[in-house]
Amino acid sequence: MWDMKSLNMEELNRVFAGMGEKPFRAKQLYQWMHQKLARGFEEMTNLPLSLRERLTDEFPYTSVKLVRMQESAIDGTRKYLFELADKSLVESVWMKYKHGNSVCISSQVGCRMGCAFCASTIGGLERSLLPSEMLDQIYAITLHTGERVSNVVVMGTGEPLDNYENLLRFLELLTDENGLHISQRNITVSTCGLVPEMRRLADEKLQITLALSLHASTDEKRKKLMPVANRYAIAELMEACAYYFEQTGRRITFEYALVGGVNDTPQDAGELSRLVGKLNCHINLIPVNPIKERDFIQSEREMILSFKNKLEKNGINVTIRREMGRDIDGACGQLRRRQKATMQEVAT
Repeated sequence: MWDMKSLNMEELNRVFAGMGEKPFRAKQLYQWMHQKLARGFEEMTNLPLSLRERLTDEFPYTSVKLVRMQESAIDGTRKYLFELADKSLVESVWMKYKHGNSVCISSQVGCRMGCAFCASTIGGLERSLLPSEMLDQIYAITLHTGERVSNVVVMGTGEPLDNYENLLRFLELLTDENGLHISQRNITVSTCGLVPEMRRLADEKLQITLALSLHASTDEKRKKLMPVANRYAIAELMEACAYYFEQTGRRITFEYALVGGVNDTPQDAGELSRLVGKLNCHINLIPVNPIKERDFIQSEREMILSFKNKLEKNGINVTIRREMGRDIDGACGQLRRRQKATMQEVAT
C-alpha cells in the first residue's frame, strides 16, 4: 500500500474526490510535496486548517529524519544517514561536480544479493523502500544543501530491480514536470543482473541509464564474487543488455570493480573486451573500496592503468571512476545497512 507522497496526480485526484474536496486541492498538495518539499501537512499554508488536520489524522506523511551528516575532508562529498518512520536507517550520498550536483540514494534497507566486496549486503535484506522514501532522500538533501540536484543514481544500499514496482513509481514522480522534473537522461539505475527485470525495464522504454555490475568476464569468476551469477549466466546478461539497447537506444554502463589479484589481469582485460566488444557500452572501472569485513585489496595503480589501456586499444569506451567520499565510507560498495541497534555508534 503506497502512502500519500507515493501517489501520482491521478491517484491523488481520486483520493480528494473521495474526501469530497475540490480537484485543485489535490494539485496544491502535490506541489507542496514535490516542488516545495514540505516536511509535513502543517507547512501547507494555502490548504484550509480543517483539511490539514484531516490529512494529518487520516494519512501518514513520509518525511525522512536526518540523523547524521558526514562531510569528506578530501572532496566535500556528504554522506547522510536518515531514519525512516519504522526506525530503519538508510544512507545517501551527495556529490558536487562542475556539471551539477548528484545524489546517490538507497532503494532498500539492506540487500539480499550477497556480493562479496560490498558492505551494503552484510546482514541481508530488511525491507524495500517505498517510492516516497526514495524520493525523500533527495528532497531532504536538497533542503539541507540549499542546492538543486541535477543527477540521481540509484546505487546506494539495495538492489533497485529487486524493488521493481516501487522503483518505477519513484522514477515517474522524480521526472514528473509537476515535481522536481529531473530528466530521465540524468538518472542511472544499477543492477547486479536480474535478467527478467532488466528485460521488463527495457520494455518500459525509459531514457534512463542502466548500469550493470559485471565485475568479472567469466561465469566462474563472477560466481565467486556475486551469488546472482548462479542464477543468470553472463551470456544471458549480455543478451539482456543488447535487448535494453534495442528497446531504448541507451547504451549500457558496465561497472567493473577491480580487485587485486582476482579480476585485474591482462587476461581478464582481454576476456572483458571480447565479451562486450559488440555492444554499445561504456565501462566504468572502480578500484575496489576497503570494507572492514572483507580482505579484498585494491589493484595497483599500474595494473588499473594497464587494464584501462588494453580496453581502449580494443575500441572500448572506458573511464576510471573518481571515488568520492571514500574517507567517510561513502564510496561505491561502502554504504551499509544500519539498524536502530547501531544508534550508539551513530551518536559517536
